[in-house]
Amino acid sequence: MLNFKVIKNQQPTSWVVFIHGAGGSIQTWNYQVPELGKFFNLLLIDLRDHGSSKAVEPNFEYYQFNIISQDIKTILDHLQIHRAHFITLSFGSVLIQDFTMRFPGIADRIVIAGGIFKGNLAIRLFVALAKVFNYFLSYPTMYSLFSYLLMPRQRNQKARRIYQLQAQKLSSAEYMKWVGLYEEFFRLLDQFYHYLLPVPTLVIMGGDDYIFRKGAKDFVHNQPHARLESLDGVGHICNIESPQLFNRLAVDFLGDPAIMASKALSYAKA
Repeated sequence: MLNFKVIKNQQPTSWVVFIHGAGGSIQTWNYQVPELGKFFNLLLIDLRDHGSSKAVEPNFEYYQFNIISQDIKTILDHLQIHRAHFITLSFGSVLIQDFTMRFPGIADRIVIAGGIFKGNLAIRLFVALAKVFNYFLSYPTMYSLFSYLLMPRQRNQKARRIYQLQAQKLSSAEYMKWVGLYEEFFRLLDQFYHYLLPVPTLVIMGGDDYIFRKGAKDFVHNQPHARLESLDGVGHICNIESPQLFNRLAVDFLGDPAIMASKALSYAKA
């Protein structure tokens, strides 16, 4: 079973499940846990090979999206969580796309940060380069290079460094198992892009996220249950670069009005 962490609220309340991106871990959400833990039960998951989820059984030579989605479902079943909110980041947005279509009715509301929705030319180029670099670069080295391409600005340095440190826990051999997802990646993006979201969804993108922001804007435009928030001066990993504003948007969107009314919100001005 995957490694996971549960943080229970003192009052009965909704669950929020956190799904990190490629190379991430539970630590991806360090800036969210203190604030969101005031209002929700939290479930943080390390995906296969990430963080402390090592040597997960059953073992596979390569991964497919159904394997990753079933991993998440197994944790939910183990904890008897039948309905929950989800917060995802980057590649985690693609995983939740597969999960919601494979297991309808579990997701209540969804927050997608730095979402990937459309297989445009830039994304296809990134995937093609990743396939080539797999043959002669270690995963940490490759990830470090791509993190600079995704987040090139000086103000992205903090988020870039945090994610580079987390990615070092994933070996090149482990990463190669994830390469199997490339076969389904663009098919899934196209399927989800034309899929009418059945649940309220908040997409939060950095204004400097030049690779993925246009695709997110186009996606939300055709979704009556989704809305887009763009954070000025923020890059791809917006939950780390602008945690106060991100947390405020997430809590306001996910919050149960009855519970929210009973607690004093203490947000610093973003």
